[in-house]
Amino acid sequence: MYTGQVIGTVVCSQKYETLTGKKLLIVQVIENGKPTRKIVALDGIGFAGEGDFVYLCGGREAALPFGKMSETPTEASIVGFVDTIYIDPAYRRN
Repeated sequence: MYTGQVIGTVVCSQKYETLTGKKLLIVQVIENGKPTRKIVALDGIGFAGEGDFVYLCGGREAALPFGKMSETPTEASIVGFVDTIYIDPAYRRN
């Protein structure tokens, strides 16, 4: 799992049938407290929006929020909202 911030949306008029009705969002991935890459993720919780801090899962597990045997093609899905992040000072890196 990893974290990011929703920065936009993607609209597709033509798409794979199992994507119908699912929201595609652009997420700025955050690693070690710094923005890295941008990805397109499916909204697995249904109501994420621009500005939300979220956590995501990737790989084959990214399809699981859409059903155990889901055939939804995705590399990343939003699976929750981030309320707070705390890093013990003993583990901080520069």
